[in-house]
Amino acid sequence: MRKITSFIGILITFSISAQNTSYWQQHVDYTMSIDMNVENYQYDGTQKLIYTNNSPDALGEVFYHLQFNAFQPGSDMDIRLQNIKDPDRRMVNNLGTREAPIYESRIAKLKPDEIGYIKINSLQQDGVTVKYEVIGTLLKVKLNTPIMPGGKTVLDMNFKGQVPLQIRRSGRNSEEGIALSMTQWYPKLAEYDFEGWQTNQYIAREFHGVWGDFDVKITIDKEYTIGGTGYLQNPNEIGHGYSDTPVKHKKKVKKLTWHFKAPNVHDFTWAADPDYIHDKIKGENDVTLHFFYKNDKEIIENWKKLQPKTAELLSYYNTHIGQYPYKQYSVIQGGDGGMEYAMCTLITGGRNFGSLVGVTAHEFAHTWFQFLLATNETKHEWMDEGFTSYISSQAMNEILNQDKENPNAGSYRGYIRLAKSGVEEPLTTLADHYTFNYSYSNSAYSKGAVFLAQLGYIIGKENLEKTLKKYFEDFKFKHPTPNDIKRTAEKVSGIQLDWYLTYFTKTTATIDYAVDNVDTNQITLKRIGKMPMPIDLKVTYTDGTDENFYIPLKMMLGSKPTTATPLSSWSWTAPTYSFSAKKAVKSVEIDPSHLMADIDDTNNNFGL
Repeated sequence: MRKITSFIGILITFSISAQNTSYWQQHVDYTMSIDMNVENYQYDGTQKLIYTNNSPDALGEVFYHLQFNAFQPGSDMDIRLQNIKDPDRRMVNNLGTREAPIYESRIAKLKPDEIGYIKINSLQQDGVTVKYEVIGTLLKVKLNTPIMPGGKTVLDMNFKGQVPLQIRRSGRNSEEGIALSMTQWYPKLAEYDFEGWQTNQYIAREFHGVWGDFDVKITIDKEYTIGGTGYLQNPNEIGHGYSDTPVKHKKKVKKLTWHFKAPNVHDFTWAADPDYIHDKIKGENDVTLHFFYKNDKEIIENWKKLQPKTAELLSYYNTHIGQYPYKQYSVIQGGDGGMEYAMCTLITGGRNFGSLVGVTAHEFAHTWFQFLLATNETKHEWMDEGFTSYISSQAMNEILNQDKENPNAGSYRGYIRLAKSGVEEPLTTLADHYTFNYSYSNSAYSKGAVFLAQLGYIIGKENLEKTLKKYFEDFKFKHPTPNDIKRTAEKVSGIQLDWYLTYFTKTTATIDYAVDNVDTNQITLKRIGKMPMPIDLKVTYTDGTDENFYIPLKMMLGSKPTTATPLSSWSWTAPTYSFSAKKAVKSVEIDPSHLMADIDDTNNNFGL
């Protein structure tokens, strides 16, 4: 009897543990200081890290990302470049022709003084030296004392870094002449979440980080202007456009120490150049918008015109997603294209005005979809890139008065091309593991944007707008997952959506509906594609009048708000659906809004 009672107790304990779904996330506070040598692009750094374990697990080890180590011959990033069939052209040399390319990894050709690295000189836990192992772009640390649930530990590190030639995101001396684009420059603690340690090697894609506070001091030659994450604490010592009055530095002063603090972020980025122009304007809610760009007469006019448009973008995103919570944001010329970071973005600056606004709109939107709604980009890249593409296209349509009926039509075209290409992979594919870069790009950006636009088709435009706002309010400063956006939409709309998340993100099933037959007033529709959907239908009668119909999908167990005539639901098990219209039919059109991602719309019409 005692054994049975003991077993029941164990079973009850396991059951309670298994059902404990309370949300938690880790916290880290960084205090860092580096001294940059702009002659050899090396820097010495110290880091004090206070790590709080909010998980229910005792942690006997921790991991850091050393992402500059990717820029070395023989790294995983280098090997990936040498083997993927369509490498990122910024990262390779083409030794062949455009028609018959022969790609050579730029990383493979780096010399010792051109590579990137982060070398650990010493590491202590609570004042005692710990053992560690460098594994590519990861540092594995065996703790002397496990960090218990609710506990804290202090990790002190001395490190040395070298900035690589600009190849991808980070680097020195970019094609546009930016001296330093400092992203992924410090030993960054890896995230530990409900799925465990997130220990992916850095291959080329994006990131996942621990929420925390940053206190960073950067010592660099006094001619260099810095822009980036956080609030400058000593503007009246620095000048460079930060102070209210000009600051004149003594001739004997060779370097300045810039002191930044950034509260509640999960990364820290900066860029520096001796020829930056630094402009400031005020945006909504007293947010200071900073702009850093080269003193190049070819680009200055566009960068001046960009500034009020950035303020308009801030207002648009505040209205349509949620309020930007910080008091500064910086748009910085740097990097190799466009990339979002905490409180700033790095973008290439030699663009026409439309392109400059477009890249800013996209990267600024990432502040909401990734830096405030901090999805794990290594696993759910479509929530990051796709949602950003959706909202930035909407914003551009308004800000630039584009008057597009469907601002996301380009995303639909991109996704449909992918669906027909034969190389599509599910959105659950790890970002770095897509077989083709083409597949990644069109999946993350295009299909991800279609996910939201088409969600509006399913639950209604107004419900989509409410969903985005509630999603932001409920999950800002957290790490939301695909299930979180689905559950938010379900709560807002009252419609069941597990089928949608499953079909559209976990499979490559496609949507294809057709008008199968029309006989006087009898209409038969046919589902050809595997993925089921609700149907909007426009019917024109022979007397010239129109009527819109709405056919819910049975699995939805609900309907979107609509003025269309409702019909009985259509089950996914039935390949056809028939109903009787009121009068003789002249023409029929499936999905007149073109918001359903039907891969073949040539069979969507009758009589048109």
